[in-house]
Amino acid sequence: MNRNRVLLFLTLASSVLASLAVLVPDEQTVVAQDQIRMRLATVAPEGTPWEKQLRTLKRHIETESGGRIRVQMFMGGSLGGEKALVRRTAQGSLQAFGGSTAAIGTLVRELNVIEAPYIFTSGEQADAALDGAAKPIVQAALQRRGFVFGLWAENGFRSWFTKDRPIREPGDLQGLRMRSQESEVHLATYRAFGASPQAIDVTNVLTSLQTGVVDGFDNTPLFAFATSWYQAAQHLNLSEHSYQPGIVVYSKTWFDGLPADLQAVLTNVPQAIVADGRQQVRQMDPILIRNLKRYGIDVHRPSSAERARFAKIGTPVQAAAARRAGAQGQALLRALQAH
Repeated sequence: MNRNRVLLFLTLASSVLASLAVLVPDEQTVVAQDQIRMRLATVAPEGTPWEKQLRTLKRHIETESGGRIRVQMFMGGSLGGEKALVRRTAQGSLQAFGGSTAAIGTLVRELNVIEAPYIFTSGEQADAALDGAAKPIVQAALQRRGFVFGLWAENGFRSWFTKDRPIREPGDLQGLRMRSQESEVHLATYRAFGASPQAIDVTNVLTSLQTGVVDGFDNTPLFAFATSWYQAAQHLNLSEHSYQPGIVVYSKTWFDGLPADLQAVLTNVPQAIVADGRQQVRQMDPILIRNLKRYGIDVHRPSSAERARFAKIGTPVQAAAARRAGAQGQALLRALQAH
């Protein structure tokens, strides 16, 4: 082979190798292309126990999937309010949602029953029900509406914060414009007490309190602190009238397209992550209540007799919520009440 032919051969060989380099990506590129993105959105603020639990979940998923799933977290309502996030997850444009059961109750009516007033008197009682007989009913209801159950989280027992009027008796709620979560069971609870509920999403509540659109709200001490809503309140009745679990769900449309081993990673979350999430939230309540008192908020813990008077009015909301959700809603209520 003469010199010219050698040069021609080398030139052609270089061109072929360059073409192959374009057509056949290296190993790192293959991994990047095969990596599955899971966007998890929530209205929970950063720097809270909720963020800690979700980051623990993120590590679990990414580790157990061998890096095949990459979890992106969007905190503090950066992708929208809870109702919008729930709809997007059901539609499949968002892969995962972490939030309240009442938010999902806008599409899965059975879940409204969980937050009906005066079902539970302690967190331990709620845990036993939600981890036990209620769980398969919740899982099935979610599946029918486009969701897959991931794990329980925790918001806790909600109580009434008000700006001007202290709440001591059921009649004290009469006529008050109270911010309500955008949920039929929360709206029904306020109406049972004669209040005027105003459905406002999380991202607009503080402004509504500051401008006088509403006279108060109900939520947990932790959520009130995390969102700064407490700054607009002068009174707190520790009614603890409604227990609100958190929940993480996946889009069924997205989930069904995953390999079986990755589906197992998402649904077989260690119970330790659930238990730690609950503990992190609950251990903060006494500290936060003391802080509220130091900030000048009048904190009232109802006596047993006072609680009974509120419960007499609020308890019928349970059965009404269950009826609206049909046979499965009533089955869920029985499962919750069994504990």
